[in-house]
Amino acid sequence: MMKVTPSIVQHEFIGLEVTVVKSSNPTSVGISGKVVNETRNTFTILQNDTHKVVVKNTSVFHFVLPDGTVVEIDGKVVVGRAEDRIKKRPRRLW
Repeated sequence: MMKVTPSIVQHEFIGLEVTVVKSSNPTSVGISGKVVNETRNTFTILQNDTHKVVVKNTSVFHFVLPDGTVVEIDGKVVVGRAEDRIKKRPRRLW
């Protein structure tokens, strides 16, 4: 069982199952599938053989970790290139 900590934002998201649970773009809500690419500002999600691009900054995601844990992550905290985010120390939010 993975303990959910601020370091989750340093996790590699490509390959994880994800669902968009909130977004300022109503057409993005409900998109779910596997993360196949990540840029500074977007996730590309493979849903039923089509690629959907979702903006991180305006969305909230549910990621399913390899151990089955579901983690809710606000896209605002994962904006940035994956390689930079993985190196950066997470800011405490409390």
